[in-house]
Amino acid sequence: MYSEKVMDHFAHPRNVGEIPDADGVGQVGNPTCGDIMRIYLRVKDDRIEDIKFKTFGCGAAIATSSMLTELVKGKTLDEALAVSNRTVAEALGGLPPVKMHCSNLAADALHAAIMDYRGKQVSK
Repeated sequence: MYSEKVMDHFAHPRNVGEIPDADGVGQVGNPTCGDIMRIYLRVKDDRIEDIKFKTFGCGAAIATSSMLTELVKGKTLDEALAVSNRTVAEALGGLPPVKMHCSNLAADALHAAIMDYRGKQVSK
């Protein structure tokens, strides 16, 4: 059974889409369930100024992606890196045990996008 928050973020996901010329992009997938998440970041002064996502997957995957974007928008990159799968799941009022991997994917996609951004800064 899904919480009301999960259902809301599934039915009305926030921050869906792409950011053209994003500062950082992270993509992860789970071959077992078929979920694929892509996170796009716009960073200004070491803060996440904008964040968007595209997710191909189940309702829990969409809800965790949506909640993640709400949790980290406006945060510093280090604050965003501290967001874990547990943080995302708790913010949604919990997830069924078989869907916890979705919150892992969301956190992993965010971390990959931040690493992509930081890697581009080093090579400048």
